[in-house]
Amino acid sequence: MTLFDDDSTIIPQSNKIYKIKYERLKNKMSNNTNKSNKNKQIYGYCRVSTKEQNLDRQLIAMREEGVPEENIFSDKKSGKDFNRTEWKKLYNKLRAGDTLIIMSIDRLGRDYDAIGRTWKRLTNTKKVNIKVLDMPILNTTNNTLVDKLLSDIILQLLAYVAQTERDNLLKRQAQGIAAAKARGVHFGRPEVNVPKDFKKIVRDWEDKKISYTEAVELSGLSTRTFYRKAEQYKRKI
Repeated sequence: MTLFDDDSTIIPQSNKIYKIKYERLKNKMSNNTNKSNKNKQIYGYCRVSTKEQNLDRQLIAMREEGVPEENIFSDKKSGKDFNRTEWKKLYNKLRAGDTLIIMSIDRLGRDYDAIGRTWKRLTNTKKVNIKVLDMPILNTTNNTLVDKLLSDIILQLLAYVAQTERDNLLKRQAQGIAAAKARGVHFGRPEVNVPKDFKKIVRDWEDKKISYTEAVELSGLSTRTFYRKAEQYKRKI
């Protein structure tokens, strides 16, 4: 016998007790679903490297995505690591089912190895969805295995490209320094010249004919430079 001909009608009509139980169960399931959806939050993260740069473009994008103002976290700090005040606050707030929106992947940071590790902690451990606005392929909000697989592949590719570029940069810097040294270019702080009578000043100071303060004043050097130069002189004699 069929009990229901749609979501609310019961056959036979006389069986009211089943209808009442069914309606209660349906309402309970609906309330649980609404409660679950209500608990899920959308967060936005924005970052620029210096205090002089502004966040306007990123903030506008977050608002257009419907991120509540109180759920937008922003840092004005280098992306060399994740030791950032607002990022730490956001990371601790994120819960399973929440969605994190960022303008671009480099807003998370510059170290793609660290980004990859953080991405996995967010998506695999904390079960947080991530949406990268300028790279739609980096989007786990659909919760499909294909999306997560593609995101992992793209992140690994970006990490490889970034590491290769870092290695090439270091290689070019080393080549440039070697070429400059070959041309006689000196690196580091310029050498400070001491007065012609510096040796006499040091001897008089060591013989306690003059005080340390007087020796520094006579040399025309800073306190630190005078001491360093005096130590170098004493090692030579």
